[in-house]
Amino acid sequence: MEEMELPWVEKYRPKKVEDVVGHDELIKRIKSYVDRRNVPNLLFSGPAGTGKTSSSIALARELFGQNFEQNFLELNASDDRGIDIVRNTIKDFARTLAFDSGFKIIFLDECDALTGDAQQALRRTMEKYTKTCRFILSCNYSSKIIEPLQSRCVVYRFKPLNGEDIKKQIQVICKKEKIDIDEKALNAINYVAQGDLRKAINVLQAGASINKKIEEETIYNVSSRARPEQVQEMIILALEGKFLEARKKLDQLMYEYGMSGEDIIKQLYRETMALENKIDDKTKIDLVDTIGEYDFRMVEGANERIQLEALLAQYMKYKK
Repeated sequence: MEEMELPWVEKYRPKKVEDVVGHDELIKRIKSYVDRRNVPNLLFSGPAGTGKTSSSIALARELFGQNFEQNFLELNASDDRGIDIVRNTIKDFARTLAFDSGFKIIFLDECDALTGDAQQALRRTMEKYTKTCRFILSCNYSSKIIEPLQSRCVVYRFKPLNGEDIKKQIQVICKKEKIDIDEKALNAINYVAQGDLRKAINVLQAGASINKKIEEETIYNVSSRARPEQVQEMIILALEGKFLEARKKLDQLMYEYGMSGEDIIKQLYRETMALENKIDDKTKIDLVDTIGEYDFRMVEGANERIQLEALLAQYMKYKK
């Protein structure tokens, strides 16, 4: 039986720390730990898909080489959130001696999902087993990590990747996979990804499964996103007082593209802020405030179709 290929996100995961995309200065500092073969407890925080997990695994692979599996434990704290994971799994791994190395590494992904009790229990564990084990904590929001844990770690903050870094990595993958992609499609991937390289690679693979020649339309279709100009057209129609025409555009986004209310309201926000000559700054402020109100209503469970139409009606108040 032919072995199945890994998803591209895993297939092209960096093998070395210096291969991590973007964050040049930050990666140099992490690489210095490999060179010195000594690692403090680390806290990586930042948005999804920016290289936190890749940096952690690459760091451990370079440190441990062939003994990586024996000396590296990866746990997703969103699955095991309670105090038992600290008392049992983490403590059992931490207390044993490293295999042919000075220390082991425990990588706690999404540790901002740990309960307060689990974080409190982790404080003492990190101190008690510091001779045999180091911790790398990864989270989206460092504010959800208690101060005593933050003070025990060196904090690294990962930013969303810029468009050029994402484009370069996508072009590297396209070359290896023999995919033809044009500039418009690259820009579309950038628009959809918003600094998240993992999302960019997944969208690319989804597009490549349809056709080896990837175009802009393919990217928007597989990612269930509308073109920016389509959303802008809907906004302009509403601002011109053409409610029924704007409503037809909304129908198209929801039923032809299969976009959720949350997706549409996010794009409405982005394109409202991107409109330069159609609305002035004061109007933008008022509209952003209104968008926030309707977003909250939908999060609380209101009917998304009714709320989106009501939001378009709010745009009509600013008819020129």
